Amino acid sequence: MSADLALQTYHQRVTRQSAELASYSAIALVRVALPDTSQQGEFELERHYAAPHDLQFKAVRYTGDGFVKSNVITRLLQSEVDHVQKDDPSLTAISNANYKSSHKGSTDVGGRVVHIYQVKPRKKRPGLFKGRIYLDAHTGSLVRAEGSIVKSPSFFVKNIEFVQDYVDSGSFTFPTHIHSEARARFVGRTIVDVYQRDYQVVPTPVETARQAPSL
Repeated sequence: MSADLALQTYHQRVTRQSAELASYSAIALVRVALPDTSQQGEFELERHYAAPHDLQFKAVRYTGDGFVKSNVITRLLQSEVDHVQKDDPSLTAISNANYKSSHKGSTDVGGRVVHIYQVKPRKKRPGLFKGRIYLDAHTGSLVRAEGSIVKSPSFFVKNIEFVQDYVDSGSFTFPTHIHSEARARFVGRTIVDVYQRDYQVVPTPVETARQAPSL
């Protein structure tokens, strides 16, 4: 499909997912490295989300330095829970309301032909970024987003750069891996990788009825 149609289809998918996703669970693996202090940690968790404002994590196993767990990973997870519970997701969505976008050609990502769009936030708000998004040229689904956060959500973190990859599960799209690097006060350079897999999706009754075969 054309670049304009792919972008339009993507926005339609986002709107539909917001309305039709009831809940999901997944396995998350969080890896953190602090090169300046030679510390690291790896935390595997169960992730459970229920629309619109409930996100919970259940610990499975942790290996690494205790400082990384308590001062980096736990705070990272808590900030995500707080965002889901308290914030309006529409304020940070990749949408026309939040971003200006321009088509920058096409390329291949993981064997998929994608359209490239440069995105720039309309306002300097925590959670928004400037960079690029990559949309599947056949389905309009989000394949990758990358760039720099325009306003840090925390006084203790700055210069956040990230690359996030996505996967489709039915008619929904979820993140599978995010790699980010930042500068954190007191600990210096911080490298975070979050992997998510084994998504179990529960659609709303409307979505279930829409997917059910007719008799």
